[in-house]
This record gives sequence, C-alpha cells and structure tokens, in this order.
Amino acid sequence: MRDEDLHALTARAFSSHDGSAALVATYFAQMAREGAAFDEVISRQFVATGLDLLALFINEQRGRFRPQPPETATAMVVRVKGHILQNLSDPDLSPTTIAAAHFISVRYLHKLFQLEGTTVGEWIRAERLERCRRDLLRSPALGLGVATIARRWGFVSPSHFSRVFRAAYGVAPRDWQAHGLSCGRRTDE
Repeated sequence: MRDEDLHALTARAFSSHDGSAALVATYFAQMAREGAAFDEVISRQFVATGLDLLALFINEQRGRFRPQPPETATAMVVRVKGHILQNLSDPDLSPTTIAAAHFISVRYLHKLFQLEGTTVGEWIRAERLERCRRDLLRSPALGLGVATIARRWGFVSPSHFSRVFRAAYGVAPRDWQAHGLSCGRRTDE
C-alpha cells in the first residue's frame, strides 16, 4: 500500500451495508469476534487474508480496477510486439512466456491481438516467415541452408517450416532461395 492511498482514504466513511466495503467490514468484524479462538498459525493466515482484502479494497477505491482506456491497450500491444521481435528466434516463445514477461494474463494477451484482427501465434509466425524469406534471398552468398535459416528464426521442424512457407508465399523455401522473386508471387522487400 502506498502512503498517498492511505492518506486519501483515512477518516473517510464507507457504507458497511453493500459492495466491497461491506465484505471487508464483515470479515474484520467476524475476526474480532472469533480470532482469539484460532491457534497462531491459523490466525496469521486469517490476518494475511484480511490484509489482502484491505489492499484490494484500497485499490478499488483508488480506481485501479476500472477498465483501461484504449491508449493503454495500444501501448501494451506495442511493448508486447517489441518483446516478441526481440525474442523471435526463441523456439519456446509462446503466449504463456510473453504474458509472464509483461505481467498480464494469457487471456488478456489474446484479447489484445484479437483487437488487432489476428492471434498471437499468427503474428509470430508471420514475422518469423518474413525474416526467413529475407534471409533465404541472402543465403546463397552466406552459404546458409534452408533448415539453418528456419532454426535461426524459431522454427524447430524443417518440414513444418516448408509447409507454412509454401502456404504463405506459394513457393517452396528452396525454390525461393534459388530464384527469389522470379519464382513466386511478388512481395515487398
């Protein structure tokens, strides 16, 4: 709890008949009546729960659980996409690891991408494929094979990579590597 929160709510009356104030008041009133009957270990657990309830109540009163404005969601999408791009080569990159890195739920992460008209997995796959497509054009000069490039961008299975590459670009990765733009449908560099 922050000092400013405590100062803002100190000596302020709350109704103990409805809402979260009623829940917190009832909990503490019951603890005052029954608390002495519990042993020390149980009492500590009840006290910890009471403090969590009080912190939740304070956060609610200070407006921290109101719906976030769209600007906040947009800023979060930008941060999440930046994180994804920095970790694109990690084959273990997943909605779970991404959400954990941003202290958000997986459900909220999916909702953010749904607002963008895509899914987390589709966005990651599209970004990986684009980097593979670019690297395949440069790979003959670098002496890199298709499987090496696929692994570089987080694709574990070469056959899976070939299937998704062909589905996205209409040409096999080896053909793209050998012939580039002349063999498939034209895409921007």
